Order: sequence, then structure tokens, then C-alpha cells
Amino acid sequence: MSNFVLDGIMGLCVADALGVPVEFMNRETLRKDPVVGMREYGTYNQPTGTWSDDTSMTLCLVDSLSKGLDYKDIMLNFIKWIETGEYTPYGRVFDIGITTRKALISFKNGIHPLECGRKSEHDNGNGSLMRILPILFYLQSIYGMNFTDIDGAYEIVHNISSLTHGHRRSQIACGIYISVASELVGSMGLETAVRSGIYSGMEYYGDKKDYIHELKYFERLSRKDFAEIPEEKIKSSGYVVDTLEAAIWCLLNTDNYRDCVLKAVNLGNDTDTVAAVAGGLAGLKYGYSSIPQDWVDEIARKEYVEDLCNELYLSLVKNSIEKLSHYIPYFETATKESVCHWGGGEELGENQFTMPYPIYDDTLLEFIEEFYKTNLISYDYLDVIESRGLKSTNEINNAIDYADIELVKAILTGYVRQEG
Repeated sequence: MSNFVLDGIMGLCVADALGVPVEFMNRETLRKDPVVGMREYGTYNQPTGTWSDDTSMTLCLVDSLSKGLDYKDIMLNFIKWIETGEYTPYGRVFDIGITTRKALISFKNGIHPLECGRKSEHDNGNGSLMRILPILFYLQSIYGMNFTDIDGAYEIVHNISSLTHGHRRSQIACGIYISVASELVGSMGLETAVRSGIYSGMEYYGDKKDYIHELKYFERLSRKDFAEIPEEKIKSSGYVVDTLEAAIWCLLNTDNYRDCVLKAVNLGNDTDTVAAVAGGLAGLKYGYSSIPQDWVDEIARKEYVEDLCNELYLSLVKNSIEKLSHYIPYFETATKESVCHWGGGEELGENQFTMPYPIYDDTLLEFIEEFYKTNLISYDYLDVIESRGLKSTNEINNAIDYADIELVKAILTGYVRQEG
């Protein structure tokens, strides 16, 4: 089982750093001299492994969410970033978008956080899309792993976008991105997960009168042949729709992290952000271990980034466990007979019987329902249990006393999925 926070955020950060030295280079230039690994200096004259505002603002959100969802606190982290150099590679800011800067000025002038984002059609840059990924992990801890039809989840995504980018188009881009990201965390194949995520997002917004008029800008994404669109038709600008399309196109046209993010960088133009948005998805799909180690080793303040990711991960897991902890007294006194009895088995005629079936106690069913509303599901629980050498039920039960988080999640999932 992966630490999905680390998978996604490090996937984003490493891709961001790959793109920083060549930001604004055009595609033709990069065809002649393509990026194949970490570079130094370049556009911003920065050392190898330097990440940009994409990662900085993402880390602002990661750090804040470790304490819960507080829009003011997120904005205060953005202010710390721009004024003190917190959440940066070297204690200084070298890049910030115009729309983002205007939003932060509004916040400092006393405007409510959710009213700071600019709402003009010309304010649909990719500045909220590039930092939206951490909200996925928070939503999973609140609503479970599948939340893409829940109004409250989309409202939170829109609010996070609106801190700097309040136009409906930017909100939809963030919503579709999070919908795709949520599917990639599961056990689906790549194409199926991406199609499912796009479909869920488009279906959701298609039912919302305040958003439906904006869906025409996202029509290409819903095409069955979207992945087959030729590269020359894919734009890699800072416009939010272009960035979303380019990132998903790169993901669909590769089968590993390395190739995905290099393809994104070598599209040119807004190289760091397109790569970061693609890298977050690729990190979720292929895992932290899929990121080339020599790239990871080059990342500025690598341990700092990893620590923030781990802190959020542990915080959200803890919250989920606490949601279920009030069932402990129930399980301490439960017996097989009290939680389950068998129905069916009635004789219908000569040698004919109804099939027996388990009838579970209402409290147990309630626990199972609540479990699926947490981020404690382990999609590879059987592999985790097997990797620990646990074969019998007794061995699994005895392992609980010393289990780490990974094993606890696997055992819990096994009990629920196998009706153990």
C-alpha cells in the first residue's frame, strides 16, 4: 500500500523541478535539445532540483491541511511564502503568477479568503490547478476513496481554487483533475481510470446550471479519441484548460512516470506547471518508487518536502482511525453469534433448499459503511499481508499488536472485504 500523499506530491515536485530550467522555451527548441533529466540554471538561473511556485503553493496547502481545513490558514501560508520565503527551496520566491499576487493583495486588504480569487474570464490561468492536488487526500479522509458524486466534495475543491482563481472554468478544471486523480488511486487500469474520472466530472457539472455553460471548453477531454490527438494540436500554455488537457494527454500517451513527465516538459512553454500537473497524476498512478532515484536525490530540501507529506498522511490516517474508534467497545464484547447469524436453508421440496446467507448485526453494517468513508482502504491488502509472511487467521490476528499503519489498513480492509 502506498502513501498516496508522498506519491502524488513528490511526483508533482520532481516534475516541477524538471521544467523550471526550460520554462518558456518553445517546442521546436526542445525538440532539438530535449530535456532528459535534471538541468541547472536556465530560465531562472537556479541550481539543479529547484522547484517553483507550483510546489511551494502545494506545500502551503499540504501543511495547512495537516491541521484541518481552514481557508484563512491556507491564505496565511501563502502570505508566509511570498513575504518570508517559507515553503521555498532557498528562502526566496522567484516566480509568482499575476492572478495569484492580486488575490493575496486582496486578502491582506481584509477581503474574505473565498472572495479573493479573481473571477474574470481572463483570470483562468493554471495557478489554482497547479496546487489543487493535496485536497484529494483530505476529501478521501472525509468522504472515502470514492467521492466524485458528492456536492460537498466539489464545493471544497471550488473553494480551494477560489482562494486565487474564482472563475467557474478554473473550478471545473480543478474538479475534473481531482476526479481523475481519485480514480488513479484505485486499482483500475490507466485508461479506464482516466476515462472514469473525466466522465464523473463532466457528468457532475452537466447537472449544475451554474457550470453547464462552461463545459464546452472541456469537450475535447471527453472524446474517446482524446489520447490520439496529435501532439501539434496539444497546447501547453498557462491557460488552465490547455494545462489540464496537456497533462492528461501526456499521462495517456505513456506508461511510466519518467516518460510522462519528460513528455510534458518537452511540450514547451509553461513547462514547470504542465509537468507538475502531469507529475502529480503519474505519481499517484505509478508510485513514489517509480520516480527515478537520481532525480529525487537532486530535489532541493527533499527531506523537508517528504516530512510535510508524511505529516499530512499520518494526520489524515489518524483522523480516519478516530472516526472509527467509538466502535471499539462494540467489538470488544462482540461474538460471532451476536454479529452474524444465518438465514435461508429452508426446505422447498424434495432435495430443494434456499441458499443460506449471512445476516449481519446493524452496528456491524454501520461500521462497514463508515469504514468505506475513510482513507483506510488498502487496494493491495492481500499483497501486504502476504509480504509480511502472514498466512493463517491466527497469525494475522496476532500481528495486530505490532502492526504498522500499512499492515493495520491491510488487515482492516481484509476483514471488511472478506467479511472476516
